[in-house]
Amino acid sequence: MHAADKKLVFTNGCFDILHRGHVEYLAFARAQGDALCVGLNSDASVRRNKGPSRPINREQDRAYVLGSLRAVDFIVIFDDNEPRELIAEILPHVLVKGRDWAHYVSGREIVEAHGGKVVLADLVEGRSTTGTIERILKVYGKMALHP
Repeated sequence: MHAADKKLVFTNGCFDILHRGHVEYLAFARAQGDALCVGLNSDASVRRNKGPSRPINREQDRAYVLGSLRAVDFIVIFDDNEPRELIAEILPHVLVKGRDWAHYVSGREIVEAHGGKVVLADLVEGRSTTGTIERILKVYGKMALHP
């Protein structure tokens, strides 16, 4: 990408139960450059960050679903709690993170030190993996899944 003078965009996340908010976010991220690389938290990393009941879907399944999206060009599964070292290795031109992370964007200083920029994406209101899980539990939590 660097040699071809193409703009590489990077973002990261768990992307556990893919929903509209994720898809809009990834399309926004991809629109910031020529290719989008998604750093996908490994299962162990998700457990450390979100707790022992997560992820719902395994890393290989999450990577497969993400890879099926038109906006995603590359996926790298990483095991660290945050993608700082991966960002240092990839050196993207643009680092995208949700506006809810404005207070701390892992790798910001690395990207900016190499002439890149950080772009904060608006969130889609009412769309989150936690909200999806809560709705599922509310509807099905007291019901037997197999009568």
